[in-house]
Amino acid sequence: MHTLSTIPRRAFLRSAALAALAPAGCASLASTHIDAIDAHVHVWTPDTHRYPLDAGFKQADMKPVSFTAEELFTHCKPEGVSRVVLIQMSYYKFDNRYMLDTIAKHRGTFRGVAIVDETKPDVRDTLKTLVAQGVRGFRIYTDKEKAEAWSQSEGMKQMWSHAADAGLSICLLMGPDALPAVQRMCQAYPRTRVVIDHFARIGVKGSVPQGDLDNLCRLADFKHTYVKTSAFYALGAKRVPYTDLGPMIGRLRDSFGASRLMWASDCPFQVQEGHTYANSIGLIRDRLSDLTAEDKRWMLRKTAEKVFFS
Repeated sequence: MHTLSTIPRRAFLRSAALAALAPAGCASLASTHIDAIDAHVHVWTPDTHRYPLDAGFKQADMKPVSFTAEELFTHCKPEGVSRVVLIQMSYYKFDNRYMLDTIAKHRGTFRGVAIVDETKPDVRDTLKTLVAQGVRGFRIYTDKEKAEAWSQSEGMKQMWSHAADAGLSICLLMGPDALPAVQRMCQAYPRTRVVIDHFARIGVKGSVPQGDLDNLCRLADFKHTYVKTSAFYALGAKRVPYTDLGPMIGRLRDSFGASRLMWASDCPFQVQEGHTYANSIGLIRDRLSDLTAEDKRWMLRKTAEKVFFS
């Protein structure tokens, strides 16, 4: 099951003051005027008859039992979040139907990131069919060993090539040990848009190793590479208000620019065990004093809008 807590030098150009709490009202954006986009949410339904789970999962694995679009709206709408990027949930593996039906039911609200089987001979046709249903990216789970084998995979090469031609995104859920292999793929496919989920899980063990952060920042050399600043509940100290992640966010802002960073909640995992949706968006919106109002507009809306909704 996907939760970050269970899956396994360049100088700062600006001050590490990002870690400090901003004074009330300082460079903040009123939530009612943000029109924000959450770039990473999973949804699922307890209706496993209509939407059966993949063979590797059982209903007891679904925690919470349900997280539908309607349940998401109770968290995101009060915070000024009007659009959402849905990420196919591993419970369903290659069966993207529930996500696609949710997109169709709430037209204009959602875009999708699907999971496909790149070993199938018709993978390119599958990508085209999904795009017609609101999909704008394709999720790949990887580690160091798998990423290093991509150059030998015909299906993976087709995915990266087609994504470049069609303006789609390759969205990577991985650990920092895969970053050098990802860098080589970015060199081989420089036109392919790549989105790194959850800081490449840097900080999942508590600390933020400088070498891992350096490797992530090296991807800024590829102009079509983006990073999600997300899943705060699972990184660093894993405690509200998450401001210990401020220096890492600042380093990424200085390396990539805010126009290549996007905030995301990673719901429903962000709204469990004492963590809240407001605390997630609040880190970017209210608490990091070194982020300008324009930085926040990019991170909270404009980047995800450009990548997934344009």
